[in-house]
Amino acid sequence: MSGKTSDSDTPYEGKYLRIKRSNGWEFVQRTKVTGVVAMLAITDENKVLLIEQFRPPLGKTVVEIPAGLAGDISEGEPLVEAARRELLEETGYDAAELEQVFEGPSSAGLTDEVITIFLARELKKAGMGVGDGSEKITLHEIPLAEVDRWLKSRQALGHIVDSRVYTALYFELRSRGR
Repeated sequence: MSGKTSDSDTPYEGKYLRIKRSNGWEFVQRTKVTGVVAMLAITDENKVLLIEQFRPPLGKTVVEIPAGLAGDISEGEPLVEAARRELLEETGYDAAELEQVFEGPSSAGLTDEVITIFLARELKKAGMGVGDGSEKITLHEIPLAEVDRWLKSRQALGHIVDSRVYTALYFELRSRGR
């Protein structure tokens, strides 16, 4: 089924995603999710917490900042609580401070998804940080002064760096007055 429609319709809905059609435009929505959060976490030793995991849609390992979904576990979950939960789940760190610094679309031509980025500070190790059981996450603690070189080395290995890494680093450096 194709063509222009004046009203939105849903040609497909699965467990986690739905395809919507509105005024001739097709896009994807997540089901049972109220938002997406991502966190740039910097330790007291000035190390950036980055994760790597294989992403099937890309067929490659992706370097990312910790991130996840709000509202997928408990309906109406506030974004800051989801950020705290995901940071602990993926890195094993809890943050005393979470500062929201950005909100914007992940891919405006593909999805209505909006990502909220937080800077996480005053970190304390509080767990293992291995993901939710379905994820195979590798945690890296990279000195902030070496992060550019490290990211280039991962790209040289064929990994992809998620654009949120650079977005979050921009806001961290801006908060430091650089």
